[in-house]
Amino acid sequence: NVEIKEINKNELIGKAPKIIEHLLEIRGLGIINVMTLFGAGSILMEKRIKLNINLETWHKEKIYDRVGLNEETLKILDSKITKKTIPVRPGRNLAVIIEVAAMNYRLNNMGINTAEEFNNRLNAEILKTAS
Repeated sequence: NVEIKEINKNELIGKAPKIIEHLLEIRGLGIINVMTLFGAGSILMEKRIKLNINLETWHKEKIYDRVGLNEETLKILDSKITKKTIPVRPGRNLAVIIEVAAMNYRLNNMGINTAEEFNNRLNAEILKTAS
């Protein structure tokens, strides 16, 4: 659970309810205290929410965005944030997939959009071969 509050338009802050602060459930291990286990530097009291990652079971029939040009948003309270839907299968390293999605989102905000760069290269190649 995360308590979410809107501090400005399209600016959300999330924090854990007091009863579960610093705690993480890992099935098979139980409840761990992240701060005790990894130190105070491993936790934040609150964090700005900018990205929603929706992990879903991969379905053969469904068409997924393979390039990254489609932009989904999710409305929380009166704010819109970016939403990424990622199909997953057993055996995939979810931590790495989520970390890469977050880093790519950050690059996009810095003006580096690999999907657009690829699309531009592809269009240039199509124009070159069509002439």
